[in-house]
Amino acid sequence: MIVLRTRRTARSTALGIALASVLGLPTAALAQAEQTVTIGHAGPLTGAAAHWGKDNDNGARLAVEDLNKQGLVIGGKKIKFVLQSEDDQADPKQAMVVANKLADMGVKGMLGHFNSGAAIPASAVYSRAGLPDVSTATNPTFTKQGYNNVFRILASDDDVGMAIADFTVKDLKAKKIAVIDDRTAYGQGAAEVFTRGVKGLGGTIVAQEFGSDKATDFMAILTSIKAKQPDVVFYGGMDAQGGLIARQMKQLGITAKLLGTDGLCTNEVAKISGGAVDDLLYCTRGGKEIEKTSKGAEFEQRYKARFGVEVLTYAPYLYDAMMALAAGMRAANSVEPEAYLPAMRKVKFDGVTGAISFDAKGNLQKPDFTVFTYKDGKRVRVAGS
Repeated sequence: MIVLRTRRTARSTALGIALASVLGLPTAALAQAEQTVTIGHAGPLTGAAAHWGKDNDNGARLAVEDLNKQGLVIGGKKIKFVLQSEDDQADPKQAMVVANKLADMGVKGMLGHFNSGAAIPASAVYSRAGLPDVSTATNPTFTKQGYNNVFRILASDDDVGMAIADFTVKDLKAKKIAVIDDRTAYGQGAAEVFTRGVKGLGGTIVAQEFGSDKATDFMAILTSIKAKQPDVVFYGGMDAQGGLIARQMKQLGITAKLLGTDGLCTNEVAKISGGAVDDLLYCTRGGKEIEKTSKGAEFEQRYKARFGVEVLTYAPYLYDAMMALAAGMRAANSVEPEAYLPAMRKVKFDGVTGAISFDAKGNLQKPDFTVFTYKDGKRVRVAGS
């Protein structure tokens, strides 16, 4: 009976090979099953921050498509990646709903969440599930919680906030500084790092105010600040409010410069401000100019050809985040989180955004930063690492 089954198996295999030959298919495919590997992505796909979430989604999606073209074989199986994107609305409560949904689905890795207020609470869910979690969250707390599964794919607020503080005091020669934040984990965190930095460099904080990430009227706050005659106004928050602040500063005749971190470093901020950011706004974001990296210009071209729009900000970082997950899987020869998570600590490659490797806490090693201003509604580099 054993011999009979062996002969039948041999005949079946021979028949399959012959059929594959006739159809022009690679015979190796017969012995190589395909495995679908679902990767989770979460970010704001609706609401005021939807342009950020969609940009991130596009970057991750392009990476998935590129990986699938490579025909990766991991653990003896051809891998087909699928991206499962969920809308967290940039809201911490919705982020928890999304995180539990993705973990329960059995995704093999996480990309996101975009904003720190969503990423920090959601990371607890992914930690319990043992899922590698690669995010653009910049609040330092993200990698200070003691979790071994979190990875930050760009500079933190500690890096970027100190960079803009240094630029404020040393390059702009500012002495009197006003600070506003939106009370989110991202905005408040950035403002705290900036404030600490300028104080350490001899600057004086003449006003500290706050609004919200949904505010539209800053006239009362700015009127109060104007009386203090600051050299600069720092805003910890996103472009939706930053653009309005720039416009309202112009309306009130405030001559101080407006400063911010990566949330303000977008083309959207120029549109929202109605052109008010020109020669007014200075912003810092993690990373080099994408055009200056070895693979950046090509990525921008492919991104625009694929999606019909320009890169906003973080799409290349989500692309590299997905590539980092894939690198960990290849190193471990497994797509199972418990098997490849340890390998993520040793991931090292030349990404679209630059050199990718992580330290013991999951922070990007040797992060770069760039300072921009605006001319004719476009970002213009003025300093950087």
